[in-house]
Amino acid sequence: MNDLDRMRAGEWLCAITPEIGAALRRAEEACFRLNALAPDRREERDAVIRRLFGRVGKNCILHSPFHCDFGTQITVGDDFVGNFNLTILDEAPVTIGDHVFIGPNVGIYTVNHALLPDQRNAGVMRSLPVTIGNDVWIGGNAVIMQGVAIGDGSVIGAGSVVTRDIPAGVVACGNPCRVLRPITDADRVVPEPQ
Repeated sequence: MNDLDRMRAGEWLCAITPEIGAALRRAEEACFRLNALAPDRREERDAVIRRLFGRVGKNCILHSPFHCDFGTQITVGDDFVGNFNLTILDEAPVTIGDHVFIGPNVGIYTVNHALLPDQRNAGVMRSLPVTIGNDVWIGGNAVIMQGVAIGDGSVIGAGSVVTRDIPAGVVACGNPCRVLRPITDADRVVPEPQ
């Protein structure tokens, strides 16, 4: 098992290695290219995203700037919207379902560094996957921490710090994020006629 495999498997390891460094540089270059492309260069942007990510569904909208560590660990479903300044530290897999909206300045972090300074300075870290279900909305400035799963149809309020799993079909917010209530048909809104 190589260092990248150990990292993806959630083992504690020293992540300062030539192999991991090369993969980080590849993703940084791809993010730089993506962020340098004008918004109206949609086909080119889509091509960079599809080369960078592990899997991309149809109708992926990713606003710049965007940042990630590896890219290859990220999968997104159909009709994905990632707003400005989305950062995904994908040392472990980040799986995002269909019809997911992510607000601006959101961070998704799969990595955790050692608490002792000498170990942290030596690059000792561990990563755990993040899973975001279908039809999820994550409000701006939210932080999704390692090892978290967010259930289908849930809404994460702006500014939340999600440190544990969130079930399906709920509104959750806060620091730490907690479930406020279920989403029900009483939440249906009726748009004004045009």
